[in-house]
Amino acid sequence: MKNRLEEIRKQRGIKQEELADVMGVSRQTISSLENGRYNPSVILAIKLARYFEMNVEDIFIYEEANDEK
Repeated sequence: MKNRLEEIRKQRGIKQEELADVMGVSRQTISSLENGRYNPSVILAIKLARYFEMNVEDIFIYEEANDEK
């Protein structure tokens, strides 16, 4: 899953630490999300979308794998 979290966060002038505090997670969690090393829980994805007043799908982009056989 790809995401636009870093782009959106920077556009709004919010530091990773600030976002982490508001979300109740560590700065490392925000960093891992932004770098694609971690997929958020449904609850965290919804909290982030509400915080940025966006739809979840506007932040997180699900790309289905092509399993051609």
